[in-house]
Amino acid sequence: MNASKQAFDLAIIGGGINGTGIAADAAGRNLKVFLCEQNDLGSGTSSSSSKLIHGGLRYLEHYEFRLVKEALAEREVLLNKAPHLVSPLKFIMPHRPHLRPAWMIRCGLFLYDHLTKRNTLPKARKVKLDSYSPFKENITKGFEYHDCWVDDARLVVTNAIEARNKGAQIKTQTECKSIKYSKENKLWSVILYNKITSKEYEITARNIVNASGPWLNQFLESASTDIKPARKIRLIKGSHIIVPRARNHEGAYILQNEDKRVVFVLPYLNDFSIIGTTDKEFIGKPESVSIDEWEVDYLLNVYNRHFKTAISKPDIASSYSGVRPLCDDESSDPSAITRDYTLELQSQSPVNALISIYGGKITTYRKLSESVLLKLKPFLPGDMKEWTADSPLPGANKFGQTIEEIQSLISNKHPWLDTKQLQRYSKSYGLSCLDFLENKTFPEALGINFGSDLYQTEVDYLIENEWACTAEDILWRRTKLGLFLTEHESKLVENYVQEKLNSNLKNEELNTFEKIAV
Repeated sequence: MNASKQAFDLAIIGGGINGTGIAADAAGRNLKVFLCEQNDLGSGTSSSSSKLIHGGLRYLEHYEFRLVKEALAEREVLLNKAPHLVSPLKFIMPHRPHLRPAWMIRCGLFLYDHLTKRNTLPKARKVKLDSYSPFKENITKGFEYHDCWVDDARLVVTNAIEARNKGAQIKTQTECKSIKYSKENKLWSVILYNKITSKEYEITARNIVNASGPWLNQFLESASTDIKPARKIRLIKGSHIIVPRARNHEGAYILQNEDKRVVFVLPYLNDFSIIGTTDKEFIGKPESVSIDEWEVDYLLNVYNRHFKTAISKPDIASSYSGVRPLCDDESSDPSAITRDYTLELQSQSPVNALISIYGGKITTYRKLSESVLLKLKPFLPGDMKEWTADSPLPGANKFGQTIEEIQSLISNKHPWLDTKQLQRYSKSYGLSCLDFLENKTFPEALGINFGSDLYQTEVDYLIENEWACTAEDILWRRTKLGLFLTEHESKLVENYVQEKLNSNLKNEELNTFEKIAV
């Protein structure tokens, strides 16, 4: 169906976790959905997170019980919806003299374990840290609790796939230039610019969802002369560094610094650890965010105060920074600003509205999506029945399936896969990897090996099925193999992707010409 010839029920601006989550939920309710993303899916805040599905233990200190309770309940839902993307993760919290008394922390962990009725993860407990622990000798006790790890960028892409499977149109590299409401037609006119073809086109929609994250208010101010931002936002920068993983590190660690900030040390891709995050007010363009020198020093210092094996700047393999658009609650401490979400609806008529999303966190994206559609219910057709709470995401074929079950199904069909490939394919794609492994019976059938077992057939799949347009889309978001490939190997991927896209673009133009000629 041609996007320019139909009126959509929803036009969603922004392809992060909130935008794709809303698109999937709405499409599953038989709504006509259009989503545009100016860059790649999840290329902004959503792929710059600490990669955790968690209740937010530190939010208890700010009395955000509703947010923590909702997040803990969602942790259980996502474990069952996406076992290939979300997995349990054990944390050790060392106790040091500057922290609250141990009994008080134990009470907080008890509350964390029992705020939600559904909690299948192991309960928190006190632990002794002996000479075999990775911590310095003066750290002798701590606490153990569990939260969950998530592949954040793949969660975004998987929700976009779910939306597309249910009929939504997903357009990446597509900038929304303007929105204008017509009282006469009772429709929004949305002008879009395709950055790949350098062409503008128009769609119409009954409702607009502004899920553009850090660009939220900037988008409204530039794209509309009639709609003004309903709230102020504060941009808070969070940065992470990636270092080789220490040998005796097991699970994850949560470090509470003297300034009351929390720094995570998280296992990453078996060989690395992610250390972060920082909290700093950010002024500037969200797309130009990068880690500051003081942030690097801060994260290294916090790490080195706790662990026996010190690290320094030469150990840093990579870093990343993101900007969180938090609702301005006038807090003087960036760490204390609420991570809860706020929805602002601006009605144009009894059947038309624009809704803007302020704040939010990756853990609660599904509940946020339900809240958006509940708020838009008076403006939308149909019975609007909720459905996502017990439906698996693409990659799993039943709710509550385990990663072991998924791996067994893949291995039975493709016993020639080695352990490393099976692990990566299953934890990135789940059963969806069977699409690009179909009819493949030996490694050489996968085509060119660009390095680190990134094969041509997987790259083709990502371009043709997952909206990948650049080597960065593939290496740093969809596969995370950018940390393993050499500069030469990365260049080979870049050249291949460009040639493939150019070929696809020529074929599309030829098909269009043939249709016109007929």
